[in-house]
Amino acid sequence: MAKSPQRTSKSTDYEFVTVWRVAGTREEVVDVLGNAATLKQWWPAVYLTVTPLDPGGPDGVGASFDLHTKGWLPYTLRWRLTVTEPVTIDGFALTATGDLNGMGRWTFETDGPEVVITYDWRVSTAKPLLRRLSWLLKPAFSANHHWAMARGEESLKLELRRRRSGMAGNIPEPPKPTFVRRARG
Repeated sequence: MAKSPQRTSKSTDYEFVTVWRVAGTREEVVDVLGNAATLKQWWPAVYLTVTPLDPGGPDGVGASFDLHTKGWLPYTLRWRLTVTEPVTIDGFALTATGDLNGMGRWTFETDGPEVVITYDWRVSTAKPLLRRLSWLLKPAFSANHHWAMARGEESLKLELRRRRSGMAGNIPEPPKPTFVRRARG
């Protein structure tokens, strides 16, 4: 497999591409991922609070939410998610402003009984602590992102199972956040 050319970036810039595989249809996936208002319910390990600000248009464009998020490291981020492209079964795009600034793009492809979900996340840190320490701790910050996305894949699989069964029943709860007491702005 050919390697992508390395791009030069500031120590506060991050480029992540995450790929998930889940059993289901693109319609089921977009029903969950395309509705940011429900992030705290199904992905609570990362989304501490989700505050809707604007419902956006019928295609989702313009929908915005203030988010308070965290990973496994004991710090939190406050940022605004705004949907910038229509939410469809093929995917959608969003921007981030606040402690993180940049853009993300979700894409959904069918592969037999599964959906391949790709998230391309290109952000820079604006939070003073992260900006100051990024040159030193970039590997830990990257690991934190990978941990958060692994919790997302696990939580999405559980949420899809829950929605298909129509009840929580024997389906485990999604993972909870770490360091909740110590997580401050």
